[in-house]
Amino acid sequence: MDTRTLRWARSRHSSAARRLAVATVLVLVWALQPVSANEQSKRLIADASARLYNVDLEPAERLFRAAVAADPNDSAAYRGLATALWAQIAYRRGTITIDSFFGRVSGPTVKAASVPLALASGFRDAVESGATLARARLDRQPNNVDSIYEHGASVGLRASYAATIDGRFVGAFRSARAAFDAHERVLALDPSRREAGLIVGLYRYLVSGLSMPMRVMAYAVGFGGDARRGVQLVEGAANHVSDSQTDARLALVLMYSRERRFDDALAMMAVLRDRYPANRLLWLETGSTLLRTRRAAEAERVLVEGLARFKGDSRPKMFGEEALWFYRLGLARLALDRAPEASADLRRALTVEGRGWDHGRAQLELGKLALAAGRSSEARTALQRAVELCEDDYDPQTADEARRLLKR
Repeated sequence: MDTRTLRWARSRHSSAARRLAVATVLVLVWALQPVSANEQSKRLIADASARLYNVDLEPAERLFRAAVAADPNDSAAYRGLATALWAQIAYRRGTITIDSFFGRVSGPTVKAASVPLALASGFRDAVESGATLARARLDRQPNNVDSIYEHGASVGLRASYAATIDGRFVGAFRSARAAFDAHERVLALDPSRREAGLIVGLYRYLVSGLSMPMRVMAYAVGFGGDARRGVQLVEGAANHVSDSQTDARLALVLMYSRERRFDDALAMMAVLRDRYPANRLLWLETGSTLLRTRRAAEAERVLVEGLARFKGDSRPKMFGEEALWFYRLGLARLALDRAPEASADLRRALTVEGRGWDHGRAQLELGKLALAAGRSSEARTALQRAVELCEDDYDPQTADEARRLLKR
C-alpha cells in the first residue's frame, strides 16, 4: 500500500471510530439507574442528576461525591461523579452544543483547551471505580439484567472520554462496542427495559451513516446498523419513564436535527426547557434550530430571551458561550434584513473568547456584509481571517465557502 493510500485509510478509520465514539457523548451516559444503592444514595443521585441537567455542574459533582460516601459499593454513584467531571471538562472546552456533534465542525475537540489535572484524574478514578464494581457484580450475576445494564453504561462512559477528551478514537471504538453489546443483551433478556435502547439506537443510527467500507468493518466487529430502527429505539427510551428518559430526549434533539426533523426537535426542546428552566443552553439551541427552519423572527425572540438569562446568570459560563449567543443573534438579524444590528452582534462575538470556528463563522458573515456594501478590502480581510480560523479549528466547509467568496 502506498503512503498516500495508507494515510487515506487511517483517516477513514479515525473518522469512523470518532463518529461511533461520539454516540456515547450524545448519550452523555447520564443513565444513572442505581442497581444496588441504599435509599440515601438514590436520593442524592436523583438530586445530582437534576443539577447536572440544569448545567449546575459543581453542585452536581458535590452531590455525587456525597452519594459515593453514602454507598461506596454503588457503581452508579461513581459513574455519576465521573459524568459530572467529564461535563465540566466539555463545558470548559465549549463543546456541549449541537454543532459540536452534528454540525459542520468535522474534527476532534481535543485542541480546544487543556484538561485540568484534577478533573482528568478525578474522572479516571471515578470511572474505573464504577467500572470495577459493575464488572464484579456482572461476574457474580452474569445473567442479571441490572448488572449487564450497569456494565454497559460504565464502559460507554469510558468510551466517551477516550474519544472526546483524550482523542483515542480506536480505544473508544472498542469500549463503545462493549457498551452496545451489553445493552443489546439487556433488550434481548427484558424488552421492557427500553432505556437500554438509548445506546443501542444511537449506535445503530450512526453506523448506518458510515461509508460502505466502514459500515462493513463496523458489522464485522459486532455493531448493527439501520437508521430508522435506531431512531425508534431512542424514541422508545424517550417515551419510557426511567432515570435515563432525559438522556434519550437530549439525544433525540440531536438526531432529529440531523434528520432535518426540526419541528420534532423544537417540540422536544420545549419539553426540556419546561423541565430544566435553569439550563439556558436549551434556549441557545432552540434559537439555533429556529434559524435552521428560517423562522428568524422567532429565533431572535428566543435568543434575546436566552441572552438575558445568560447575562443574569451568575454561574460559570461555557467556554465561548457569549460568542455563540451574539453570533447566532447576528444571524437572526441578518435574516431579518437588519444589517447594522447584525454587524454589531457579529463584531461583539469577535471581542469575547470563543472557539476558532465560531469566530471564523462570524468573520465569514462580516465578509459577506462588506461584499454586499462594496467594501472589497474589508471583505477580503474578514474572509481571509475566516479561512485561517476555520482551517485551524476543524471547520473546512466554512473555510471553503470563504475561499469561494475571496475569488470574487
